[in-house]
Amino acid sequence: METLRYASRHGHGLALATLAPAQIEQIHQASCRILSEVGVLVHHDEAAALLQKAGAYTDGSGRTYLPVALVEWAIRTAPSRITLYNRLGRPAMWLEGHNAYFGTGSDTLYFFDPDSGERRPWRSQDVAAALRVADALPGIDFVMSMGMLEEVDKRLHNRIQYALMLKNSSKPQVVIAEDDKTLADIIDMAAAAVGGREKLAHQPLFALYCEPTSPLQLPYESVAKLLLAAERRVPVNFACGALAGATTPVTVAGTVVQANAEALCGLVVHQLKNPGAPFLYGYGDSPLDMRTMQALYAVPEALMLQGCLCDLARYYRLPSWGYAGCTSAKVFDEQAVVEATMFTLLGALQGCNLMHDVFYMESGRTGSLELLVLMDEVISRVRFMLRGVDTSPQQLAVEAIARVGPGGNFLADDHTADHFRQSWQPIVSDFQTYEGWMAAGGQTTGQRIAGRLRQILDTHRPAPLPEAVEKQIEAILQRAQERL
Repeated sequence: METLRYASRHGHGLALATLAPAQIEQIHQASCRILSEVGVLVHHDEAAALLQKAGAYTDGSGRTYLPVALVEWAIRTAPSRITLYNRLGRPAMWLEGHNAYFGTGSDTLYFFDPDSGERRPWRSQDVAAALRVADALPGIDFVMSMGMLEEVDKRLHNRIQYALMLKNSSKPQVVIAEDDKTLADIIDMAAAAVGGREKLAHQPLFALYCEPTSPLQLPYESVAKLLLAAERRVPVNFACGALAGATTPVTVAGTVVQANAEALCGLVVHQLKNPGAPFLYGYGDSPLDMRTMQALYAVPEALMLQGCLCDLARYYRLPSWGYAGCTSAKVFDEQAVVEATMFTLLGALQGCNLMHDVFYMESGRTGSLELLVLMDEVISRVRFMLRGVDTSPQQLAVEAIARVGPGGNFLADDHTADHFRQSWQPIVSDFQTYEGWMAAGGQTTGQRIAGRLRQILDTHRPAPLPEAVEKQIEAILQRAQERL
C-alpha cells in the first residue's frame, strides 16, 4: 500500500507514515493556492504591514494574498528543532525528528474530584493538586493549566493559572494567554523563575499555544501574541482548532489543506517579525458530529489528520504539535480507555513531537486525574515500543540458544538473569493469576489507579521556588491587578 507505511528501523525505533510523498506535495501546493488565490483576513495592522512589505497583496475587500515564494521563504527560515528546558534550567524536551513528548491540556471547565467522584468546577487548590500529580508522573513531560479557576478575578485568570504552574511543577510548560499583555506578564514570571529574560530567550521554559479563527482569519489577539512571542523568542504555534464540517471542510484532506494554510500564514507573519524565531507546526481536528452538534475527539478522522500534520511537519523540517490521551467519553469508562490509548499510541508512532490534552474527557470540557494516571502507564508501554527491536549480538542470544539446546529451558541460563529486568514493568497493571490477584486484595484497575493517585496527592512535593522568586511573581500579579 503506497499511502500507509510502517517501518522498524534498527537504532531509530518505530515510525508510522500516513501520507505518501506525492500526497504531501499535493497538500502543500493546495495550501499555497489557498493563500495566494483565496487569501486571508488579517485583523492586525502591524502583521498586515509586515505582509505587504514582504510582497503580499491586499485587495479592496481586505483580503491579503500571500505569494508562494514568501510562504516557502518562511518555511526555510524557521528552525528545525526546539529545546524546552525545565524550571531547574535543565534541557528536558528535544522537539525534532520523531521524538514524542506528552503533557496535560488547559482550561477544562470541570474535573472529577478524586475523593468524592463528583464532577465539579475547579478551584485554585484543585488545579495546584492536579499540577503536582502531573509533576510526579514520569510519563508526563510538560504541564498546561488543566482547569479554569472558578473563584479568581477573571481579568487575571491566565496569569494566576501560570503562577500555579510555576509553583506546583518544575516541568516544561505550554501556556495559554488571553492577550499579549497577559503573555508579557507570563514571560516576566518565567524569567523571574529561571534567572532573567535573556536566559529565558535562550533556554525557553514554555511554549505558547494560540490559534487563528477558521476559516482563514488572523484575529488581533492571537496575532498580537504571535508577534510578541517572535520578538521574545518564545516557541509558539498557530494551530487551527478545526471543527470539520463547520469551520473547515468535512473531509480529512480538505481540513488538512485549510489548517495547513492557516498554520503557514501564521508562520509567515512570525518569521517576518523575527526570522529564525522558534515555531511549532500543527493543528487539531475535531469532526462535528452532525447528530449531536458536538466536537469529537479521538475518532479515526482526527487520528488520520494528526498523521498528516506530522508528515507535513517533517516535510517542512519543523517541530510538530498535536494531541494524545484524550477522549469524548463522559466518565472514566471503556470508551475513555479505548480512545485515549489509541490517540497516545498512534501519536507516538506518527512521531508527533509535543502532544497535549492527556487527561481530557468530554471533548475537553472535563479533566480526569484517573485517566491521567492510566495514560502515564500507557505512555510507558508506548515508549518501550518506540525503542524498537535491538538486534545486537547480546540480544540475538545465539550463544544462549546453543547452551540451552533442543528441549531445555532458559529459566536458569545466565542470559535470562542478565536481561529479564530489561522487560517493561507495570505500575498499575496486574499480571498475577486470578488466585494470586484475589489473595492480594482483588483490586480492579480503577481501584489501583485511585490508590496511586491518592499516594501522589499525599506525598509528592515539587521542587520549591525560592522565596525571592515567589515574591517577584506576587508583585507581577499585584501590578497587573492595579493596571486592570
